[in-house]
Amino acid sequence: MAANIFDYQHQRAHFIGIGGSSMSGLALFLKQTGYQVTGSDRTKSHKTEHLEEAGIPVHIGHDAESVHGADVIVYSAAIAADNPERAEAARLGIPQIERCDLIGQLMEGYPFAVGISGTHGKTTTTSMLAQAFMQAGADPTIHIGGELDFIGGSTRVGGSHDFICEACEYNASFLHFKPNIAVILNIDEDHLDFYKDIDDIESAFARYAALVPPTGWCVAWGDDVRARRVCENAACNSMTYGLGEQCMLRPVYLKYDEHGCASFTAALNGMALGEFHLNVPSEANMLDALAVICVAYIRGLDMKKVAEALESFVGAHRRFELTSVTDGVKCYTDYGHNPAEIKNALKIAALQPHKTLWSVWQPHTYSRTKTLFDAFVTTFDGVDRLLITDICAAREVDPGDIRSEMLLEPIRARGVDVVLTPTFDDAEAYLRAHWQPGDLMISHGCGDIDLLNEQIALHGDTAK
Repeated sequence: MAANIFDYQHQRAHFIGIGGSSMSGLALFLKQTGYQVTGSDRTKSHKTEHLEEAGIPVHIGHDAESVHGADVIVYSAAIAADNPERAEAARLGIPQIERCDLIGQLMEGYPFAVGISGTHGKTTTTSMLAQAFMQAGADPTIHIGGELDFIGGSTRVGGSHDFICEACEYNASFLHFKPNIAVILNIDEDHLDFYKDIDDIESAFARYAALVPPTGWCVAWGDDVRARRVCENAACNSMTYGLGEQCMLRPVYLKYDEHGCASFTAALNGMALGEFHLNVPSEANMLDALAVICVAYIRGLDMKKVAEALESFVGAHRRFELTSVTDGVKCYTDYGHNPAEIKNALKIAALQPHKTLWSVWQPHTYSRTKTLFDAFVTTFDGVDRLLITDICAAREVDPGDIRSEMLLEPIRARGVDVVLTPTFDDAEAYLRAHWQPGDLMISHGCGDIDLLNEQIALHGDTAK
């Protein structure tokens, strides 16, 4: 049984791995609600610097002494029990809470607690929903696994009625949450280091939907057979959205402008809810907006204000984010790290005016690269030039049987011009030696690939 965070109000909570996207937000959340917060992480980052600016001391490196004096420990699934700080906390008898248990505890008691789940699209949809609720006059508490300028970061402490958060399926974390509105954006293959296969993944989503009380709702993308099946079998109210005739909420009079941004009338069982115009491109963003409209309808929000919010939504950081225009080349970065996410980002990129389309991919974890190897080989079809960096190990130890070089020949056999650039310096040097004004570059990955974009922007134009 995990410790309960509410037993330690105004006491010291120490976060191990505080620099993670979710952990950093939770640390700020507790700081804002009266806890004393400290933390540690193995590397310094923008997030650790931001936390220190907010008054949260962060120690770089994992040392046993860091937990001395702490009243409760918060750790993520990536922090093993033999981590020096966790081991010392156990020796000293300091209670510990895993990140997902903490989120579940924070959610409990909110009348309208929304968990946005799905193999991909969670951060964008959660960000859209947060902005829609706020612009429609609600006062939500928010936890996003990314950063949204509209709320000034990844968390927001709001009133006691609405709680909006991402619900991640990694390690079945979302089964610790307490939603009464469960959104399922899609069910695809990923995290096969934890799940046996796609059926096992679907089973986890079914258990997630089963957490919703009978009076609550499950909202799902109705064109995804697995998501629809989970939703329709849930023992609560259900609502589906999508393009197919079987979907309850559908976009009619759907059209896209020259940049790929959708306009449509949202119709629920044939009843028009309003007209919507997006300023973020792609079908994927249109579908995410439909999910938001479903939840907003269930909540009873003013649809005109929801439409205004969706039209003004410009995206979260690291979601097809323009980071610079260098040497006349537009440079984007995207957090997508599985085949479906990368393909969606490339579809958006292809819609933008460009000459040569450059893709720079940092594979994330050895296990994902191995289990989805064949899918990754077909992911970059249509890219003009592809650079692949070394694999980002993240939480894993190198097993010695998978390397980025192994992807080159299979991808090259599909007609893609692909090159190995092991480091970010290698990638930047290759790009600058070969790109031309009018090209477009997009980097992919949930590791630290965004640092490539940062150093490109920092170094500026070649001629300077």
